[in-house]
Amino acid sequence: MRYHNITKDDMLNGDGLRVVLWVAGCSHGCKGCHNPVTWDPQGGLEFDGEARKEIYDELEKDYVSGITFSGGDPLHEANIEGVTALAKDIKEKYPDKTIWLYTGSVWDQVKHLEIMKYLDVLVDGEFQEDKKDNTLHWKGSSNQLVIDVKNTLKIGEIVLHG
Repeated sequence: MRYHNITKDDMLNGDGLRVVLWVAGCSHGCKGCHNPVTWDPQGGLEFDGEARKEIYDELEKDYVSGITFSGGDPLHEANIEGVTALAKDIKEKYPDKTIWLYTGSVWDQVKHLEIMKYLDVLVDGEFQEDKKDNTLHWKGSSNQLVIDVKNTLKIGEIVLHG
């Protein structure tokens, strides 16, 4: 797994103050994407122990609500194994922290993935420039859903977060 950045004290990509891991690799190629530099799965830096420590140091802080995986696409084939392992480890070490994930895939395409067991919120769907709306909370276009993963898995139909 490769990444481009670790953002600290982020308030735009989920509830509360968060740390965000921006992974490298995306095959969606959404027109108007705000982060096309992250599309190349060979771009950025190798995710290593130092990067992991940087994330954990942030998650140790009481005022940090959790982590958000973005990119790129955390569910891209170059990322899914590493992101799943990291999400599992974070959920075990920091059970009170929330885990959000942004993907261009839709719920029905990814609901079966192991990582869903560790996520609190999934923002799904490709960014669609013709549906862009700057007033939307936690998403860029109106087609995207902000999904409460735990309740969605529990009842078997999509439950929106908030």
